[in-house]
Amino acid sequence: MMKRPIITLLVGALLVLIFALLLFVFQVRQSEVAVVTTFGQPTRNITEPGAYLKWPWPIQRVYKFDRRIQVFEDKFTEGLTADNNNLLTAVYVGWRIEDAQAFFPKFGGGSVQAAERMLEGLIGNAKGAVIGRYRLSDFLNADPERVKFDQIEQEIRELVETQLRANNTGIRIEFLGIKKIGLPESVTQTVFDRMTSERKVLVSRLENEGEAEAQKIRAAANRQAAEILAAAEAEATRIRGEGEARAAELLPVFERNPALANFELRLRALEQALKERTTLIFDHRTPPFDLFQGFLTNQTTR
Repeated sequence: MMKRPIITLLVGALLVLIFALLLFVFQVRQSEVAVVTTFGQPTRNITEPGAYLKWPWPIQRVYKFDRRIQVFEDKFTEGLTADNNNLLTAVYVGWRIEDAQAFFPKFGGGSVQAAERMLEGLIGNAKGAVIGRYRLSDFLNADPERVKFDQIEQEIRELVETQLRANNTGIRIEFLGIKKIGLPESVTQTVFDRMTSERKVLVSRLENEGEAEAQKIRAAANRQAAEILAAAEAEATRIRGEGEARAAELLPVFERNPALANFELRLRALEQALKERTTLIFDHRTPPFDLFQGFLTNQTTR
């Protein structure tokens, strides 16, 4: 019978301990940031996960917010470019709560909807300011190298970040980019005509560059051909010179012995005729095949 009151006391003490923990301890998860208010005023900003102590309500109260990146897209709005063309753009932005102590009072107790409404206004103003510094051809161009999306997006982001810091919003921009771009119907045809004209200019420039390159190649080929012909002509001249020199050496011999010269000529002609593997059908009385006449006569005698 004595054990039941002890168990009851232990259970009661455990419940009191749990209740005290609920009153004095709170936990912040990895995906959260928190702000602690004392009598309604933000007094502590918590950015690391873990368990923390606090005074019970109404002295202190804990407000938790999602610290993960949230993606917001503004409306498809119209702006004026530097060359007075209307341009429709929509921007997406990834943002997160960096300082809950600043975020909480700025947006009516930490309202995400209120924060996104403010972001929409800041992005709209930044878009108008940046787009007004660029020409339409910087957004829409037949030449991809002349499109300046990266530079424009960076300038919009810097303007928005400057305003967020100036207003101490506790918000941090993680990324920003142009999602959609369009033209009002009133200027669409004009822009298409301009892009067609720019494309023709680009094609003409590429054709001229190609023709210039072709001329360089042809000139190089002609120069190389001339060099080869000159080398061949020089070689032919050298060979002719050697032949003439050899002929000059043999001429006195042939003049003293014409029969030897005649025999030499017929022998060379026969050598040329038999250079390849050849079957000959000839009249042995026809030069230079008459050289075989004595050979054939000897064979017949045998």
